[in-house]
Amino acid sequence: MSRIAQTFAALKEQGKTGLVTFITAGDPAPELTVPLLHALVAGGADVLELGVPFSDPMAEGPVIQRACERALTFGVSMTDVFAQIAEFRKTNEHTPVVLMGYANPIERMGQSEFVRRAKAAGADGAIVVDYPPEECEAFAAEMKANGLDLIFLLAPTSTVERVKQVARHGSGFSYYVSLKGVTGAGGIDTADVAKRVAAIREHVKLPIGVGFGIRDAATAKSVAAVADAVVIGSRIIQELENTPKEQGPAAVRAFVAGIREALDAR
Repeated sequence: MSRIAQTFAALKEQGKTGLVTFITAGDPAPELTVPLLHALVAGGADVLELGVPFSDPMAEGPVIQRACERALTFGVSMTDVFAQIAEFRKTNEHTPVVLMGYANPIERMGQSEFVRRAKAAGADGAIVVDYPPEECEAFAAEMKANGLDLIFLLAPTSTVERVKQVARHGSGFSYYVSLKGVTGAGGIDTADVAKRVAAIREHVKLPIGVGFGIRDAATAKSVAAVADAVVIGSRIIQELENTPKEQGPAAVRAFVAGIREALDAR
């Protein structure tokens, strides 16, 4: 059982909703990435998504686009991201880390080399925005054979066939995008989310995390009523943008702790 599967199994046993948090590797500065990961865990995050900086992050809104731009000014690469995960693993062996990014850097490296290096660094899985499930059966199998989960996005526009493909090839958890559009956009219609998550559960037996548009404790709490986990990214990046760099870890720890408290008070 993968570290992600173990985490969700423990959450289910405890009757808790998972909290998945996102930051971009290298933002606001490369030396802060590992301290930020530890701060997120200290605040109550159960799974960490670590964004791989990319020059054309098509699914991201302006907040995470800016984070990618800042990281790229430092020259942060996939190799740097692996090194940051390995450093994090020296003092945290239990919290899953999911790489989130795009196909281009993986294709440049080679899929098998990416899997090898991700495993060696201590990563637990990947979300590759532009890898549709019907085109990466072999990659998903290679990931799984190495104890890594390939996590797919589902959206309000996903067809039943796409949902079935995710059920066949995905592992770890499924990520439901609650809004049409990009990360950080708009507000969430929780009744619609509930309806669509219920439809996904007819085919997908993995835990379901819901993200895009969760900005505060109240929204997180309402989404938690129908999801196995809530995913927060843009709002955490905004905390970093509005805080002096050296205070970033403390700021995100406090913000995440507020979300965790709301989820546990359900």
